[in-house]
Amino acid sequence: MTDSAPVQPPQPRTPAPRSRARMLELVFPKDTNYLGTAFGGFVLSLMDKAASVAAVRHAGPGGAVVTARMDGVDFRTPIRVGDAVALDARVVRVGRSSMTIQVDVYREHMASGEQELATTGLFVFVAIGEDGTPRPVPPLAEGLDIASAHPDAEARP
Repeated sequence: MTDSAPVQPPQPRTPAPRSRARMLELVFPKDTNYLGTAFGGFVLSLMDKAASVAAVRHAGPGGAVVTARMDGVDFRTPIRVGDAVALDARVVRVGRSSMTIQVDVYREHMASGEQELATTGLFVFVAIGEDGTPRPVPPLAEGLDIASAHPDAEARP
């Protein structure tokens, strides 16, 4: 006679947030300059990726999104080799086919778990239809259409 564990019912699926994305990346020596701090281009690349995920999620099916502009990226605190980079990207403004995404980047000391805001920036994406022309995007949920200069401290990754 064998004991078999009861079959667990499948867990309900939770949809991803439609206007937000979070990422976590480790900083390795190849990502740093001779001072041991992350290259600005490396951080910008991560920010663009996180912003594009938030834009794709918000725009929904029917095509792709492209980066149109990066505005006001502020590097505040160095991110060092061995740190984790935690990114929080959220759509803060929507036009007819464009979306403005704010990306907050936190430097996380891996041993202590302490996070500190290191970089912030705004990215503008345009939704592109299958024919290659701009396509409409849905409005933000009620009350979310605000571009804040301040990071969302409650939503740290």
